[in-house]
Amino acid sequence: MRVALTGTPGTGKTTVAELVETDLGGVHLNDVIREAGLTESVDEERDSLVADLDAVGSWLDANAREALVESHLAHLFDADRVVVLRCAPEELERRLLDRGESGTKAHENAESEALDVILAEAVERHGEATVYEVVTTDRSPGAVAREVEAVLAGEREPSAGTVDYTDWLAGGPA
Repeated sequence: MRVALTGTPGTGKTTVAELVETDLGGVHLNDVIREAGLTESVDEERDSLVADLDAVGSWLDANAREALVESHLAHLFDADRVVVLRCAPEELERRLLDRGESGTKAHENAESEALDVILAEAVERHGEATVYEVVTTDRSPGAVAREVEAVLAGEREPSAGTVDYTDWLAGGPA
């Protein structure tokens, strides 16, 4: 079984992935992309690598058939289940600023979270029946990891579309 652990940057994917207890192998996809050179170019404006999605998909098929794959890109690849970590945009923006991201990049990611960009992509590619939203706002990484473990164990129902942060876009409460 391959499980994608995805979400907007800053939702806690890497931290949670380290805490999840599973027999599946763990793949930090961003590290693989960087270390294996699975890139097409560099986005100078965002100071980030642009992944070669075909090459990444081939690498996953050859190396990670049974894995918990963690990345903001993980939902773009074949998976049996997709866990989308969610975080209130104002908290997400604060987390990204605290870790040194630019105000522009932090705000852009907060907007993406409010617009459900990753959730929508996950549902479009995998269908609602295999997508699980897990909120990380004001929750400990351990509590979030336990929810991911429940998804892995088949003890949690899919939950795509249960989180709504669109009020944040208008400046209201999320």
